Amino acid sequence: MGYPQIPAFAGAPGVIRLIGHRGARGVLPENTMEGFEFTLKTGVELLELDVTTTADGVAVITHNHRLTPSMVRDAEGQWLQATPPKVSALSFAELQQYDVGGLDSSSAYGRRFPDQAFLSNIRIPRLADLLALLQQPAHQGVHLLLEIKSDPDLLSDTAARRALVGAVVSEVRKANLQPRTVLHSFDWDLLADCQRLAPEMPASFLTQLPENAADVGEDSSKAVNPVAGCTALDLPARVAAAGGQFWCPYYLDITADSLSLSLARDLGLTTVVWTVNEPEDIERMIDLGVDAICSDYPGRVQRLLLKRGLHWRAN
Repeated sequence: MGYPQIPAFAGAPGVIRLIGHRGARGVLPENTMEGFEFTLKTGVELLELDVTTTADGVAVITHNHRLTPSMVRDAEGQWLQATPPKVSALSFAELQQYDVGGLDSSSAYGRRFPDQAFLSNIRIPRLADLLALLQQPAHQGVHLLLEIKSDPDLLSDTAARRALVGAVVSEVRKANLQPRTVLHSFDWDLLADCQRLAPEMPASFLTQLPENAADVGEDSSKAVNPVAGCTALDLPARVAAAGGQFWCPYYLDITADSLSLSLARDLGLTTVVWTVNEPEDIERMIDLGVDAICSDYPGRVQRLLLKRGLHWRAN
């Protein structure tokens, strides 16, 4: 099957693609409409985001399975305490009572993003809200790398997992955005469900080798990522054998010899590295010639590409 989505993410002579990670997390609150709108205004046309569902089956854009105390305030403006509720345990109406417009600067997670703007009265959006924005004429060139979040507590609940994939795919199809959407996950079994249910959308296989630490203050996907015992050289062939079109490795898993990238190219895989934020790491990924760089700071990537006479868009 030919996929019209792939060229938007594939590198070309003079072009390395740029993906705004959760919008532009280093600058504005992640996975919010405000963050996505800002990113689009900067000329970035590729967005990465995370999706799960509420108790009433609404597909919503958020990364962690539980509301996160370091980034969520209650109706009184207080940071959440104790054990916060799971998103999947709340209705969409209940979820809208929480404010996700800022970070607690005293938390480990908040300290990672000291330059993120602090906003108020910001809500977790529905996937449908973003899809409606992208249907507007000004955004016809925007494509999505849509990560479906796999709950480690539900790995054996086949019905719940299929319902999650079904809810996400249904929203994308209702908006007629299948030709601009790539389905993306660390959970390769979940991607197999995506391939069965939505063969018109390519599958993007996320990987992170066990020796590299999980990110501080957020859910780790290592429990659902089947790469134990692998090296970076093993992964492209495994992704290709699973029917993937995209390989999305953690940037620290890509070594200077770039052999794994060469293998991926030979297998016809589009390679997206995540999440590349520091200038020296961005420079290294540019040198290696990856197809696309996913970053919390898309402006940093833009400036370094332009400095080299490169661009993130082909036109």
